[in-house]
Amino acid sequence: MSATSGGPDGTATQNAGARLGFKAGMVVQELGWDDDVDDDLRVEIEDTVDGDLVDGEYGNVVDSVLLWWRDDDGDLVDTLMDSLTDLVAGGVIWLLTPKVGRPGAVDPADIAEAAPVAGLTTTTTASVSHDWAATRLVAAKSGH
Repeated sequence: MSATSGGPDGTATQNAGARLGFKAGMVVQELGWDDDVDDDLRVEIEDTVDGDLVDGEYGNVVDSVLLWWRDDDGDLVDTLMDSLTDLVAGGVIWLLTPKVGRPGAVDPADIAEAAPVAGLTTTTTASVSHDWAATRLVAAKSGH
């Protein structure tokens, strides 16, 4: 059986941390944590990077940002721009949003509109758990 065969909820069974491109030794900053986050996904990412997720008070550069976001969390553009504060050049923001039909679901058009205003480009979307979808955002390429 392949490591990426489908699981019972339709998501791939390969470790989500690895599917999202995380590697051992990476520093991953978690923002937007609340009681509704997927703890299994968090553990998979921690296992993949072989360390704990750091919070917004970390105070050093990070390789990636894991941003949990719900429809009623405020201004997505502002939050995305704040997410860039500690992110290393070339780093990735994974925007985690509740799937369509779940409480707090975010309209994909809202993400598509907010990303470029924050200087980001949407590259990939993926189902990462039963209730959460992930959108990969990277710094937009400069025209210079």
